[in-house]
Amino acid sequence: MANTELKSDNLFKMMKAHLASDAGKELTKKIGLVYQINIAPKKIGFDEVSYIVDLKKGEVTKGKYEGGKPDAIFSFKDDDFMKVATGKMNPQIAFMRGAMKIKGSLSAAQKFTPDIFPKPAKM
Repeated sequence: MANTELKSDNLFKMMKAHLASDAGKELTKKIGLVYQINIAPKKIGFDEVSYIVDLKKGEVTKGKYEGGKPDAIFSFKDDDFMKVATGKMNPQIAFMRGAMKIKGSLSAAQKFTPDIFPKPAKM
């Protein structure tokens, strides 16, 4: 695994702080699912870095999920993930174009909306 600096690394750090806030705690109560997000620097499936967004506990961690199977697994290129996270690309369009791959529960995946991310003003 190449030790590449991803644009999304900072977003996940901000997301960790966002989930600790009152708004983040509301999301945790409302969603209650665990997501694994695989981010690739250039091509999905190669040199991916995994993050766990645990909306049961309200945590964001780097690495594979240790507590069984996540509810849904997303794979993105770094640039495409940033576009979806900042609202510049619609998640459904990203999926249809192949910019986002999903494994696991599609109903769980549909609850993974841009509301989960800190707002661009905070970025």
